[in-house]
Amino acid sequence: MRNTYFGILILLTAAPWGAHAQWLSRRDPDTPRLHDGKPNLHAPVPRRNGKPDLSGVWEVESSPAKEVERYLLPGGENGLGEDVPSKYFLNFFADFPFLQEPFHPQAAALFKQRLQGSGPKPPTLCAPPSLPAVDLVPVPFKFVPTPGVLMMLYEGDSNFFRQIYTDGRKLPDDPQPSWLGYSVGKWQGDAFVVETIGFNDKGRLDAMGHFHSESMRLTERFQRRDFGHMDGQITVDDPKTYTKPVTVNVAFRLLPDSDLLESFCTEGESDLAHIGGR
Repeated sequence: MRNTYFGILILLTAAPWGAHAQWLSRRDPDTPRLHDGKPNLHAPVPRRNGKPDLSGVWEVESSPAKEVERYLLPGGENGLGEDVPSKYFLNFFADFPFLQEPFHPQAAALFKQRLQGSGPKPPTLCAPPSLPAVDLVPVPFKFVPTPGVLMMLYEGDSNFFRQIYTDGRKLPDDPQPSWLGYSVGKWQGDAFVVETIGFNDKGRLDAMGHFHSESMRLTERFQRRDFGHMDGQITVDDPKTYTKPVTVNVAFRLLPDSDLLESFCTEGESDLAHIGGR
């Protein structure tokens, strides 16, 4: 078991998520205010064309420290940003007993092998982003609604983006496999639901290294609770790797009067040379 946890720590320290800091405060004229001028994060949900407006800079809520401390190196930031991460970023299957994820047998054996550190040395600590990890890392992202497409801009690592098509198109029958897949979104009442397929098999669900196949289907559900808070539900359905779909519930908080910063993982990276492996 000790070797297993050592493998987890190696995976976490290799996770390509850097610390962040936001722009100096910019007073947004569209932000509701309290009498003292501070943003009123409990104001009603803003709306656009009758639907909740998801616009803004958001970040996943931290998990209680007691739920994540067993995954982290003591006394440091662990390279995961300025805030305590969500437990689901560290381990998407955090609600399952350790090493009792609903893997198919062959996938379970491969995962245990990788946890023991017997896999090859990673070619880079700046691997491309993958879902659902990018929704769960404690680094800001931004919703930008446009006609026919909802853009998601991410601060993490290399300022990457997603296009979520809202023009009524269907998911493609045979999409080109990619890191972030192909997404379409639609409203179900006041919840915005995103369906994504077309993943390659190189991405990871979390910092621990849970993997998926090209058959993974990801469903994200976003519902703005009030001006400053949003509920999220994320479902991974990968019948080639896991015996059943798994859903986690998280919350996101608005970062008002702020914006995203430029961020590049390769800038100043010096850790890879010190990580063991072949």
